[in-house]
Amino acid sequence: MELKLFKTFWGFDGGPADAAHLVRSAGFDGIEAPVPAAEAARQEFAAEIADAQLDFIAEITTAGSYVPERSATPDDHLRDFEAKIVWGKPLKPRFFNVMAGCDAWPAATQVDFFARAVEIAARHDVICSFETHRGRSFFNPWITRDVVRAVPALKLTCDFSHWVSVCERLLESEWDTILELAPHAHHLHGRVGYPQGPQVPHPAAPEYADCLASHQRMWEELWKAQIANGYTTTTMTPEFGPDGYLHTLPFTNAPVADLWEINTWMGQTERRHLATFLARRDTSRTAQVAA
Repeated sequence: MELKLFKTFWGFDGGPADAAHLVRSAGFDGIEAPVPAAEAARQEFAAEIADAQLDFIAEITTAGSYVPERSATPDDHLRDFEAKIVWGKPLKPRFFNVMAGCDAWPAATQVDFFARAVEIAARHDVICSFETHRGRSFFNPWITRDVVRAVPALKLTCDFSHWVSVCERLLESEWDTILELAPHAHHLHGRVGYPQGPQVPHPAAPEYADCLASHQRMWEELWKAQIANGYTTTTMTPEFGPDGYLHTLPFTNAPVADLWEINTWMGQTERRHLATFLARRDTSRTAQVAA
């Protein structure tokens, strides 16, 4: 299985042409970014992606930015979702990564919303992968599990750093739920959370080694499930970002680390991790056959 890595546009001020050299120098394959709303900007964005020969994941947030507008109804979210598919489809993204819904909706509303969202994606013949994200419908493991049970066609973008923060613990205690959801994993966001927040200061720091190892164990379960589902390529966006996620020093607000260096480190580390995982898996299968 091949790993394709994507540069997040969260916290990045340039366009695809500006990102291309960063993508190449880090050994990444493409970008994950929202599609511009204005038609002229979309055309320019698409041309830059094509010229740079970048793979592209289109990002959708429904009824708001990363945090939804609290007053927006499920119908508002669905109208926004469909409109952004229409904007993005001509750019021919690999798929749409979608932050959808609202954490405050009751369970029945969540189920109905995602059943309708899946129908909209199918009608437009696009792949939509719905992200596990605080503030959104899939803000914790259990509501995600319950909605997926009711809407089994759902594909998930697994960003477990949010759940670690929401649950205030590493997720070994929720392993049954992780395993149940693994077959729905389509895309990974490679950020490491810790029990008091969604982003460690630096994933290479030894004081957060247990957090990195916990996330890597979960990612391995997702890779196992993807292989079982016939995936020959897995995708990951290292998504350490700004906006209060990045730790800063008091009074000066100086960042404690460089975001692109962190995301580059995360991507390169996971390339090695996947290679080690696959080699270990092949060795185990060979030993089983020999036995």
